[in-house]
Amino acid sequence: MRMRSVFATVLAAIAAGVAFAGMARAEEPIRGGTMRIVMTADIRTLDASRSDNLTDHVLNHIYEQLVAHRNDMTIGPAAAESWDVSPDGKTYSFKLRDGIVYHNGDKAKAADVKWLWDRRMAAPKSGAPWVCAASFDGSRGMKVESVEAPDDGTVVFTLDKPNTLFLVRLADIVCNFWIASPKNVDAEGNWIAGSAIGSGSFKLKEWRKEQYVSLERFADYVASKQKRDGFGGDRTSYFDEVRFVVIPDKTAAETALLAGQVDIVTYLQVSRIEEMRKRGAVVKTAPGLSLSAILIQTTDPLMSNVKIRRALAHAIDFKEMAETKLMGLTEFNPSGVAESSAYFDKSFQAWPKYDPEAAKKLLKEAGYKGEPIKMQTNKRYIGMYENAVVVQAMLNAAGFNVQLDVIDWAAQLENWMSGKFQLQSFGYSSRADPMLMYGTIIGNKAKAPTSQWDDAEAQALYLKALNATGFEERKAILRQLHAKMEEEVPILGLYYYPVIEAVSPKLVNYESWPLEKPRAWGVWKKL
Repeated sequence: MRMRSVFATVLAAIAAGVAFAGMARAEEPIRGGTMRIVMTADIRTLDASRSDNLTDHVLNHIYEQLVAHRNDMTIGPAAAESWDVSPDGKTYSFKLRDGIVYHNGDKAKAADVKWLWDRRMAAPKSGAPWVCAASFDGSRGMKVESVEAPDDGTVVFTLDKPNTLFLVRLADIVCNFWIASPKNVDAEGNWIAGSAIGSGSFKLKEWRKEQYVSLERFADYVASKQKRDGFGGDRTSYFDEVRFVVIPDKTAAETALLAGQVDIVTYLQVSRIEEMRKRGAVVKTAPGLSLSAILIQTTDPLMSNVKIRRALAHAIDFKEMAETKLMGLTEFNPSGVAESSAYFDKSFQAWPKYDPEAAKKLLKEAGYKGEPIKMQTNKRYIGMYENAVVVQAMLNAAGFNVQLDVIDWAAQLENWMSGKFQLQSFGYSSRADPMLMYGTIIGNKAKAPTSQWDDAEAQALYLKALNATGFEERKAILRQLHAKMEEEVPILGLYYYPVIEAVSPKLVNYESWPLEKPRAWGVWKKL
């Protein structure tokens, strides 16, 4: 079965001439007005205790991280204007930007950073643990032994040993580690409902659930002296308000953009690019860092058999799937190294070749007798659903009995967090460094159920890569890691979806970037 026949009715050829990131800058910013960004679903919390891609995006407008990713994925200043590293590489001393104040007028202090860190790392009385705890507690090779605030402007992190990924992890937007006021919690330590006291250039105005999240410009925001760059630097807002509008239906979102009711529609489907351009929208694109994948629960009685997992890999025509669905904007990539990474080369695309007969042979050797295999998916993210439909058809043609379990996105996300699935059509939010992606995939399932690859040798290779200081040394280890993944097939990576956004032609100075999170600061609108 070929992919082109599956997608022929839903994908159209696109013409050349897609507008890339960047727009001619006006001489002087225009202040005022409202910027409206479409969200496909509502955010989950204001404290990141229950997070997802959309929640991360909104919260990182309200709060500021200590350090943040720049446009080129290097690490730059945010709430911390500078930092020093001790000669032994184990101690990081961050200096907070002078004059930072919270939305309630209180001065931001280094002790607040320690407070939030301790809160994040503490085992919760209820609910899920911090999604990034395993990245800092030693489970994935890096352990923060202490966080101290020797004075109001200095916060000091001490590691058990040097780790070249500490700043990258700290800047990871998924971790939501920002500077926040302790007054967000009550006397019992519970986060106060509706509270979001940060130091960002926007503050919470109103959260009308399932409709929108409205943020207003924070008049007392103290800007960085560094230029706007990624999620860091100067985040001065020219809009009075930014409103994140919930429009689950993609067609409705596009109609709203064309009617001037919203300004940005993210995650535009490839098949819609040419039509949106013809109707007056500006289409921007950038290399993507978000991995689309079919997750495999390797502790499942069936999926624990490597022959069945390799049969899965042989049964799917990955190359045709990526080419047909994404019309050449990106290629099949099963690895943890995105094409936009400096580490990437063609060796990271090595994978069991498409061979349905080989898949059938492996199934027979594995003793597979047609037992039903459930693949979870959802229709909130239509790309996940489309991938599930196509993969199901290919797997069943090769002798599997795969049944789709179409559930609510929130339920699917909970199942991912607890490891309750056989297969899942899934999409990881952007990871700015290959080590972050591998760090997400590799881990102890008992401690971190979201880990997909629980293997001691893979963990050892990952830790070796973490400790590598030279570029070529780390790349060689990443190649070894991918070769092992190709052999064991703990996950079925599909492609890194490119960043494609439809933008109002009235927006000035708006840029798409690999982390695919629209930034409302530094942008204004033509009159």
